[in-house]
Amino acid sequence: MQGVRYFSAVAIAATAFLFGAHGVIPVSAAADIPDFGGFWNHAGLPGFEPLASGPTSLVNLSRREGNVSNNMQLVGDFRNPILQPDAAATVRKFGELSLSHVGYPTPRNQCWPGGVPFEFTNNGLIMLQKPDEVLIVYRGDHQVRHVRLNAGHPANLIPSWYGDSIGHYEGDALVVDTVGVKIGPFAMVDWYGTPHTSALHVVEQYRLLSYEQAKEALERNAKENFIANFRANPNDRGKRLQLFFTVDDPGVFTTPWSATVTYGKAHPLPGRISEISEWEEQVCAENPHKYGTEKDAAVPAAAHPDF
Repeated sequence: MQGVRYFSAVAIAATAFLFGAHGVIPVSAAADIPDFGGFWNHAGLPGFEPLASGPTSLVNLSRREGNVSNNMQLVGDFRNPILQPDAAATVRKFGELSLSHVGYPTPRNQCWPGGVPFEFTNNGLIMLQKPDEVLIVYRGDHQVRHVRLNAGHPANLIPSWYGDSIGHYEGDALVVDTVGVKIGPFAMVDWYGTPHTSALHVVEQYRLLSYEQAKEALERNAKENFIANFRANPNDRGKRLQLFFTVDDPGVFTTPWSATVTYGKAHPLPGRISEISEWEEQVCAENPHKYGTEKDAAVPAAAHPDF
């Protein structure tokens, strides 16, 4: 019931946003601010779109026919020069588990908050733009981030699951700066198990691009994430929302690195009447039991009933 109530609140907030509810920036009243409204989908696993050159995110060493990433077997490229030796060893360990057909815990399959940049692998989001903050609601498990606008990080920052995110509009972009991401038992920056430390620093830039501007990133997505048009119209030539992000963590990486995530507008599935119906409830399963290939999920459980 708790998950149902939470989803209802998210759905109400999203509906209010779409219809110009009080407190959300109307486009006509803030023409100089880009309008990121609506439901955005990003397809594929593991999610990031590695750049064509320069320090960038890990690719999957397990490939399908045509040199396309095998999203059913995640083996991170531990040879990527962005990785410090200890981090490379961790990625290699998880990859060996995957190659031996043994699953390993991630924030997603263990029902824990993903943090950033791990949550960028989520397959959809809504951005609620308010005068003093931007709320980012992620489709999978309805994770929510608060981005305070035109503010600074507190002097005595208490780590939290999504860290402290501050943002500002810079021309046609929303720029978000995040520090103070809490280190949980399954903390990682990507699906390959790449760890992070308390020094993790992530900078995001969100922009609207034309289809032609986004085409190269969409091609990278199709190659590295296998499924290029999850719940999206493959013939859609409309605008895309692109996230360009940079990750810095000297305890794990040899250099800051960057990647993209490119979203398309959500399209109703056959028989659906609206975009809102696309956002069915997606709560992480409470059944902790797996399929004999990995440990049970570490879902919090009460030792005694409440009543």
